[in-house]
Amino acid sequence: MVEIVMATRNPHKVRELSRLLAVRGIRWRSLRTFPSVRAARENGRTFDANAVKKAQAVARATGLLALADDSGLEVEALGGRPGVESARFAGRHGDDRANNERLLRLLEGIPASRRRARYSCSLALAGPSGLVALARGTWSGRLAPRPQGQRGFGYDPLFYIPRFGKTVGQLPASTKQRLSHRAVAARRMQRILRRLVQK
Repeated sequence: MVEIVMATRNPHKVRELSRLLAVRGIRWRSLRTFPSVRAARENGRTFDANAVKKAQAVARATGLLALADDSGLEVEALGGRPGVESARFAGRHGDDRANNERLLRLLEGIPASRRRARYSCSLALAGPSGLVALARGTWSGRLAPRPQGQRGFGYDPLFYIPRFGKTVGQLPASTKQRLSHRAVAARRMQRILRRLVQK
């Protein structure tokens, strides 16, 4: 059994990534099981940089393989913002409501045709001696004029998928798990993890 530490204490991410990255022969551990290990600061300029930094820091601190993700929303009309600042766009980390409200204020008066956006995710796998692998995924859509739906978290109530005529906040969890940016990155990472277990 290969043990891999998920470099997050966020219960939403732990649950979602554990499902998406389920591979026989791998046991996932949350960073919560290592209370003395501090997560690295997300001060990189790209999702890749933040994911790699977090995975390498946790791998060095625990002596185990570690997997980290960094993900967020990139809005075309805002030049790619909020990007790596997605979780703290309104100032306080993880305040979904405030982040959504700030985003809507910045998009006031911008028509639907210019509200294109995408979710991006980078997954990094590292060992104590350095980076092992990197996988990426994106999910394209546009931003709704107001929040709709109670499902998901983050910007999901605003992230509108034209194909379904709904926001991610209105979609069943099973649809999100199949199509999301994390799902795409996870499928790519799963192939790497399976090879790792077979060695």
